[in-house]
Amino acid sequence: MANPLWDALLAPLEGRQTPLLFLQDDSTITGDAFVAMVAQTAHALRAQGLQPGDRIAAQVAKSPQALAVYGAAIALGAVFLPLNTAYTAPEIDYFLGNATPRVFLCDPATLPALAPVAARHGADVLTLDAAGQGTLTDAMAGQPDRIDPVKRGNDDLAAILYTSGTTGRSKGAMLTQGNLLSNAQVLADLWRFTDRDVLLHALPIFHTHGLFVATNVSLLTAGAMIFLPGFDAATVIRLMPRATAMMGVPTFYTRLLDNPAFTRDVTANVRLFVSGSAPLLAETHEAFAARTGHRILERYGMTETNMNTSNPYDGERRAGTVGFPLPGVGLRVMADGAEVPQGNVGVIEVRGPNVFAGYWQMPETTAEELRPDGWFITGDLGRIDDAGYLHIVGRAKDLIISGGFNVYPIEVEQALDALPGVLESAVIGLPHPDFGEAVFAVLVARPGHAPDPRATIAALRGVLARFKQPKAAVVVNALPRNAMGKVQKAALRETYRATFAA
Repeated sequence: MANPLWDALLAPLEGRQTPLLFLQDDSTITGDAFVAMVAQTAHALRAQGLQPGDRIAAQVAKSPQALAVYGAAIALGAVFLPLNTAYTAPEIDYFLGNATPRVFLCDPATLPALAPVAARHGADVLTLDAAGQGTLTDAMAGQPDRIDPVKRGNDDLAAILYTSGTTGRSKGAMLTQGNLLSNAQVLADLWRFTDRDVLLHALPIFHTHGLFVATNVSLLTAGAMIFLPGFDAATVIRLMPRATAMMGVPTFYTRLLDNPAFTRDVTANVRLFVSGSAPLLAETHEAFAARTGHRILERYGMTETNMNTSNPYDGERRAGTVGFPLPGVGLRVMADGAEVPQGNVGVIEVRGPNVFAGYWQMPETTAEELRPDGWFITGDLGRIDDAGYLHIVGRAKDLIISGGFNVYPIEVEQALDALPGVLESAVIGLPHPDFGEAVFAVLVARPGHAPDPRATIAALRGVLARFKQPKAAVVVNALPRNAMGKVQKAALRETYRATFAA
């Protein structure tokens, strides 16, 4: 194919007069209108100097126009770099400095703070707001509504997604055209998506789940999407009868269950509910089944790999597990250089066409985590039960997944330790009925100080994205340590495990 992603996802939209996107205000965008929007966006970005292989970074609200930027990057052979809308200016500064994008797209409201950051790293700035208006939209006016896509191959980069590292420095996972397309093809087949499906899409599109799973699968199968700017339980309940499928994070499902208007009748037309990006509590799984008659399908993926495993479409969907390896994906559980016996815990490794090409400008880190024979060391701890289901039991690198977003404790700890009254801190993830896991901070005060936990958390506003900020904190005299001086986080997790119990 001349351009694998374009040919599979976007070219089939040309001439399609049926709706592709159903919007919250009940308006629609046809497939042909969307691909015209993509083309005009691509021409506007090309006029801005964007060339094949250049990076385009975007920190903008979810909208059809924002999705069109992804399509335009594909058309131009550019590398798409979506950024969480919660990131602060210091966080954006690192990403732009590391990725050196040619173009940076931001909201007009954040332009005063981010324009100097972009200028410092040589990026041209365009704006786009939640309504799809801004200087990008202005630049699209009068541009052609068709484009010949740049030739690309399966091994060409399509995107860079940043994932936090244990050293506090984020790593840019390089995803190729082949990575993204192969994963979408496998999932579309496994989950039985067709052109008759309408996907209820309330996920963000700066994240693997919302962009490379939900959107790509829907586009690949010529389906339609109820394309919402975010998750609101009342809106989702109102629109769900029009949908045949929904993908979400555990928070979506707990909030739906909290709403008495969410009944079995509301879900009658839906054939599939998928959950991922954070652990789904077994009690949520069972409560959802009791309320609706549907068993949520849980799967396991990572920024570096897209999806690795899935519970079966047909067959038992086991609560507390993430199912089996996807077709074409190898998975093993390792300890001390060897595969562990079934039932034992070890570090999960995966290999397949979904596995990323390495970390952007980090060859040493790539070599540490991506073996020469293609096996990627995920850092997640897991075990395979006697029926072959994979259980995720922990994370070797203390990754916290809160509300579907990755949080590494070291970054939060560094921010806390920089505050005047804090001597040191330990940040852990604790079970949370809504977020799957919640960030929790254990603080040690500096001599002569008595930091207030709430005030300490509040001091992180503007320093860290909201999802990284602790949901609660406690002050202790000293952190528990082992003989080597390492903080015993397992002991802390056990001590405070019930903090957020429902």
